[in-house]
Amino acid sequence: MLTDHFRPQSFNGIDDIVIVGGGLAGLFCALKLAPRPVTILAAAPIGHGASSAWAQGGIAAAMSTGDTFEKHVADTVAAGAGIVDEKMTRMMVAEGPARIHDLLEYGVPFDRDLEGKLVLSREAAHSERRIVRVKGDMAGQAIMEALIASVRRTSSIRVLEGYVVEELVREGRFISGVVARPDAGQAKTRVAFPARAVVLCSGGVGHLYAVTTNPWEACGQGVGMAARAGAIIADPEFVQFHPTAINIGRDPAPLATEALRGDGAVLVNSKGHRFMLDIHADGELAPRDVVSRGVFAEVQAGRGAFLDCTKAIGKHFPELFPTVYASCISAGIDPVKQPIPVAPAVHYHMGGVLTDGEGRTSIDGLWAAGEVTSTGVHGANRLASNSLLEAVVFAARIAENIKGTLPAPKLTPWGDDAGESDDPVTVEDSPPFKRLRGLMSECVGVVRTRESLTRAIREIAELERANTRLRFANIITTAKLIAIAALRRMESRGGHFRADCPEARREWQRRTYLTLAEAERLAAEVAETEPA
Repeated sequence: MLTDHFRPQSFNGIDDIVIVGGGLAGLFCALKLAPRPVTILAAAPIGHGASSAWAQGGIAAAMSTGDTFEKHVADTVAAGAGIVDEKMTRMMVAEGPARIHDLLEYGVPFDRDLEGKLVLSREAAHSERRIVRVKGDMAGQAIMEALIASVRRTSSIRVLEGYVVEELVREGRFISGVVARPDAGQAKTRVAFPARAVVLCSGGVGHLYAVTTNPWEACGQGVGMAARAGAIIADPEFVQFHPTAINIGRDPAPLATEALRGDGAVLVNSKGHRFMLDIHADGELAPRDVVSRGVFAEVQAGRGAFLDCTKAIGKHFPELFPTVYASCISAGIDPVKQPIPVAPAVHYHMGGVLTDGEGRTSIDGLWAAGEVTSTGVHGANRLASNSLLEAVVFAARIAENIKGTLPAPKLTPWGDDAGESDDPVTVEDSPPFKRLRGLMSECVGVVRTRESLTRAIREIAELERANTRLRFANIITTAKLIAIAALRRMESRGGHFRADCPEARREWQRRTYLTLAEAERLAAEVAETEPA
């Protein structure tokens, strides 16, 4: 639904910049473009439906005494399992402190000590305390609230809420606009929005899986739209599972932030055994993929996995981690006295639309920022709290690049009626989408094999043939890209683990690039082979 302040009939025209998505990257980019006119198209009211608002840990930035940019880069490279783009990472890390100060100016109430200095915490695989937080586990919510308030105050930013973008319009080598469906995607009439610059900030892919910490809007539509328009997709096989989603049967699953383990919480099974010490020297603070597989193995073995915070945090839990505490209490668990049942859940996608250092994609006129992208800074396994950092750094760089590329704003007529169709569907409730989510969790999940991946690709093809709605086509395109890339990468690295190829291989120590045309060809080859 549109807010009264932004009803389209009051406009004489629209500006030449359209931002798709109302999460952290989209809002930050719009603010950085001010006072240049911008239109944000958001599927849900801004602040809702964005994974950014659910982020508990915070933003990583090398700002403490003793920390350096080089240490932050080294930690990022180590976590990324050999395929991090170091040049891009160095640029991101160097600009981190400036973006933290931007957020402070927008009103984000980052935690401070009695002297007014920022309080910095440590998370897994970080060598220093460099996570800027808000009230322990409320960083995402607080950041989004501050940015939303700033956006609402900025007259150059138009927010159209309830517009689900379904298609990127391509003319020759240029993206020339988007087509969106109003009324939260349920209207029959679609609207075309012409633009000289489209910035894709549509979020991740978590809801492609049955167990995820992401809102349903994060179902891969942005990656699919870009791929269908001809964009190059990078590293789609690398899906990060958060090891400690709270296992209470909710969809999305609430998250037990990594900061709990950073503050000393330990993982045990139903027998009280601290199993991570058997797997990695860093125990609970090992990289996320290692911890996820450890938790997954205990759950699969029937022993269960539990995050025990009773000793390290105890009575301070409600004050230090109010969001996690509320989730536990609502499920009848008192984390002050009881271990929290946990399971791995899809949390973040390291792959996505390939972009350069200015946020430009492989198609002219299309920029992208946030989780929909693959900038190369995460490699095969994102370092904790680098995602919000990436979003604001590259959103700001996109704003500067657009200002330089398109120095003079140019108004174009309001979007034409793009016709009617019977496509609207409540995607998250549809049987095909439920089947797809179950298939991805079972066959393209924490542990993968050639057999499971070929099965996934065949069943994805069946679902595609039976369901031709445009929005579902975007979603299932992303699922296909992930499965094809996972089948092609015959090794295990970072968030991608093949039980039939359990070791990393030197010839695969590189990023992967895939177009939809290539994915279609590989899928056809799989279809022609006999099932195992």
